Amino acid sequence: MSAAPADDRATAPDPAADRAVVRALVALKLRLLRNGLRRSRGLAVGYVLGLLIGLLFGLSGALGLVVLHGRAGAADAAAVLVTGLTVCWAAMPLFFFSSDESADPTRLTVLPLRESVLLRGTLLGGLVGPGPLINLLLLVGAAVAAGRGAASAAVAVLAVPLVLLTLVALIRSVGAANARMLSSRRGKDFAIFGGLLFAVLAQAGNLGLQSTLNGSGRGIDLSVLHPYASVVRWIPPVAAIDAVRSAGEGAYAVAAGQLLLTAGVLVLLLRWWLRSLRELMVSGDSSTLLESSSTASARAEGLWRLLPAGRVGTVAQRHLRYAWREPRAKAAVFTGIGMTAVFAVLSVVQGWGSVYVIAIGGMMLGLQSGNLFGMDGSGFWMVAATLGTRRDARDELRGRVLAITLYAVPVLLLFGPPVAALTGDWADLAPALGLALAVLGTALGLGCVLSVLAPYALPADGNPMRNAAPGQNGAVMLNAFGSMVGVAVLCLPVGALLGFLLLGHHPSWPLLPAGALYGAGLALLGIRLAAGRLLGRAPEILAKVIER
Repeated sequence: MSAAPADDRATAPDPAADRAVVRALVALKLRLLRNGLRRSRGLAVGYVLGLLIGLLFGLSGALGLVVLHGRAGAADAAAVLVTGLTVCWAAMPLFFFSSDESADPTRLTVLPLRESVLLRGTLLGGLVGPGPLINLLLLVGAAVAAGRGAASAAVAVLAVPLVLLTLVALIRSVGAANARMLSSRRGKDFAIFGGLLFAVLAQAGNLGLQSTLNGSGRGIDLSVLHPYASVVRWIPPVAAIDAVRSAGEGAYAVAAGQLLLTAGVLVLLLRWWLRSLRELMVSGDSSTLLESSSTASARAEGLWRLLPAGRVGTVAQRHLRYAWREPRAKAAVFTGIGMTAVFAVLSVVQGWGSVYVIAIGGMMLGLQSGNLFGMDGSGFWMVAATLGTRRDARDELRGRVLAITLYAVPVLLLFGPPVAALTGDWADLAPALGLALAVLGTALGLGCVLSVLAPYALPADGNPMRNAAPGQNGAVMLNAFGSMVGVAVLCLPVGALLGFLLLGHHPSWPLLPAGALYGAGLALLGIRLAAGRLLGRAPEILAKVIER
């Protein structure tokens, strides 16, 4: 009978221990940042440069908002800015969930921690880093722009940290609620497609905002933001920043209501976050369950039979499977397709539209061959072990190039007619496709050579901010810029032929077969040159593509 009170005391929360755990979680975030900088000097330099650029952006944005203080529409601009920040913070975990190790609660839920302590520690840890600092600068600038008088300053002291806490709670609660999905392969696929869509929508919104602000022809007109601000000013956490404006106008009751509304939403986000943590602690991970579909498998096997027999078809099938199943490969493929679409839309919207913009698509898709062996990682030893003759090396490269060609050429053929319809430049569609095919083939051939001479490892942690293993940034730069410069130089004959046909008022359609033949020839030449070096450099390539 006397053991029960002792057990209750043993399991009762210890405030001192809870504070120690919270401090440890914050220290963990600092340690992660420090260890990330110590991995390599190149990564540290890139991080510092990114931090300086981010701080410069935050300071310039804050100063720009401060300059607007006292002008008509300054409070509307502040409300629209905070709305944009809120959307970005809400969408960030859906697209960059794996870029921050501390954002994944599944890494900590297996520890013997109470969910409330875990929530407090990760909430404070979320305030550590360059992102919150940059947003704090922007929020201070927004408060200064919207404020007027001592009452606004007093409200701003409460509003700015309240908004920042709400943003951190928002990103963490969204991440915790979708942690299982975002850490699975389907979640990573969603991040790829969603990230591309978000980038396109952001660029479209940027163009629309610029045209709206400058639509009057008298420079920037902030009055056009008033209809948007009047809608979002009561949506938390924008309401807290708008409370600064309300206090400056003497509407103290309204300002108090806006602050209380934002505080209420913060409480709801914390409760949602806490419930998600509890579910993660007691629920199993179903992301590794196998799914089977005999019909889809049979259909896929039928399509694979269309590939050539032998090593070429086998390698092409493996590369295409990687491009569909591997999130890193899929990100590269759809980034090339998405960037082609973005350039095509921008060319039409900004008035310099031309059907020849699809040649950029040939470049973007051709660059997929710039690091053919990086995706293999340690598995490249199986490829190297089967390379007995120069023909084996040539077939290995042919299969990988064939896989890229099978989706790159249809993409270019599908992009051409819509761009020609938008620009009204149907007469140049054939030569534009010829130029795009020439660029694609040249990029494929040059990519094979660079894949052998300058390979590098691709990180397997899914971090979109890292495109190479530490210490290999030089190989990345050589691969990227070497490919673009090399393709531009090698395609000069095709450009000269196009100029001759256009300036001489000759029919330009012959550039279509000429460009296709030129691209195919350079692709085969690149494969032949790279195959000769692949046999001798296979051990060096294996050492490079294994991430240290």
